[in-house]
Amino acid sequence: MPKIRVNEINLHYEVSGEGQPLLLIHGLGSSARDWELQVPEFSKLYQVITLDLRGHGQSDKPAEPYSMSLFASDTAGLMKALGIQSAHVVGLSLGGGVAFQLAIDSPALVRTMVIVNSAPELVVRNFKDRLGVWQRFAIVRLLGMRKMGEVLSKRLFPKDEHASLRATFVERWAENDPRAYQNAMRAMIGWSVMDQLSAIRCPTLIISADQDYTPVALKEAYLKRIPNARLVVIPDAHHATPVEQPDKFNPVLMEFLSKGN
Repeated sequence: MPKIRVNEINLHYEVSGEGQPLLLIHGLGSSARDWELQVPEFSKLYQVITLDLRGHGQSDKPAEPYSMSLFASDTAGLMKALGIQSAHVVGLSLGGGVAFQLAIDSPALVRTMVIVNSAPELVVRNFKDRLGVWQRFAIVRLLGMRKMGEVLSKRLFPKDEHASLRATFVERWAENDPRAYQNAMRAMIGWSVMDQLSAIRCPTLIISADQDYTPVALKEAYLKRIPNARLVVIPDAHHATPVEQPDKFNPVLMEFLSKGN
């Protein structure tokens, strides 16, 4: 599988199709496989690039601390190594945070930005927030990655007809390196670019599931800080929208991209 040396680590990536570059960035504890239901369709019109962030999938998992700026720097390094001057950048969850950071740190690389079920910060502000963070770390440390996957699978894919999605999710989640997963979590906690959103000038689409972890109201609030942004809410959907509802997600993304941004 193709890898590129960036920031002293090897990053796994895949490229499909031809056309304007479309970079897809996965969520926490996942990999480029997040986008299996998008790559075949979008690679008909775009050069689709997927990657495994450091600590994930087939990329290296160094022991030192991670940061959102480092994730963004890795991504920028990959793009430059592939000769990509700018791309449509789509980020899911953690990937959305990386997209925000990339748009601020390296704006010339981001032609358009699509943020899926994400936010420009993860700041622990109250007891509920602290409890949620503690629970994740505790489950991983005491019960392991498979148990964490079992817990999350029921939140991401709650319906009876989601049984196969839950099973696949758990198996993939169990592949995670616990230390790398916790390093990635620590990178997110306390991170914020909320005060820098007004600097983002590229056309931006915020996609939110109506039943995402964070309420639609949160997206509506930060949307107002981005000069050229709009919001689309996908009904009857949860946090892993591109996997759960590709028939709804893909047309929304395609319509945005096809506007000739």
